[in-house]
Amino acid sequence: MIYLDDYAISLDRRERDSDIDFISHAHSDHTAAAKSSKNVIASHETARLLKAINGVELKMCREQMEGVRLLDSGHMLGSKQIRIEGDGETLTYTGDFMVQRSLSCSPIQMLESDTLIMDSTYCSPEISFDNRSEVEASLQKWTSRKLDSGIVLFGVHAAGKAQEIVKALNGAGITPAVSKKVSAINRVYNDSGANLNYVSAYEEGSDYEAVVRGNFVGVVESHRLDDLAAMLSKANGKRVYRAVATGFAKIFRFNTDVQFPLSDHADFSQSVYYIEASNPKRVLTYGSNSEVFAANLSKMGYSAEPFRSEVGQRYRIMQGSSANLQ
Repeated sequence: MIYLDDYAISLDRRERDSDIDFISHAHSDHTAAAKSSKNVIASHETARLLKAINGVELKMCREQMEGVRLLDSGHMLGSKQIRIEGDGETLTYTGDFMVQRSLSCSPIQMLESDTLIMDSTYCSPEISFDNRSEVEASLQKWTSRKLDSGIVLFGVHAAGKAQEIVKALNGAGITPAVSKKVSAINRVYNDSGANLNYVSAYEEGSDYEAVVRGNFVGVVESHRLDDLAAMLSKANGKRVYRAVATGFAKIFRFNTDVQFPLSDHADFSQSVYYIEASNPKRVLTYGSNSEVFAANLSKMGYSAEPFRSEVGQRYRIMQGSSANLQ
């Protein structure tokens, strides 16, 4: 946890003694506090996405409080960093973030901070992502070509990545069919101005039947990809091409026809770029890869160490008077 005066703020976790729970975005590995917390700080888009994804309604959600600012993180719709300011000191926790530009959410904001608590998903300099525009162009070209001979099915994360894929396909003049869950999330995105063009069997007035009558592109949850591909091939008597789009394509081989290394995270070099822009006195690495990330940053001369919640008193910001939680 970090502290604003006497108030303990958890960071994408549910911690027993927290007064406030910060939820940076709507992905499930960051929303442990959502069901039980009585005092959440998060974006309103994140609150709406949580309801669309799994029906969770936050009991109390605020975007602002004294001494706290939320900054865009570029990861997905509503994704935010939390910035604590007081008594001449600043602290920023990034949550998941992306430095390259997204097709479906606001770009990242990078401000100078005394202390930077940084996501450690891609902790090694050996992992380097390609330019997103080039990956998107490759995805568009491959998909358009395969549509001449069959059906294309993308298996992706329903929140965040699915909307990036829909937007990329729209850029190639393709209107994909999407699953029920992706459709519900797309509606939240479109209410926020994403302008995603898609069809769904679960939306009244959709041109779904007309689109799926011929060769088409589908966007579904990753865990459903193989079963749906087999079902569509049998039902339509056509070849179904399976595709994934994930940063893990740089590390793992997937059992699909193609894999596109399209990540919604920063790689190691982009994290270093953020550090240079932030110019912090200290970097605290956060997450399961924090030890390795801190070691690699230290080798480069940065003052870096893993964030340790049990010594959270070290990460205290004082305002001179208690912050107002009302």
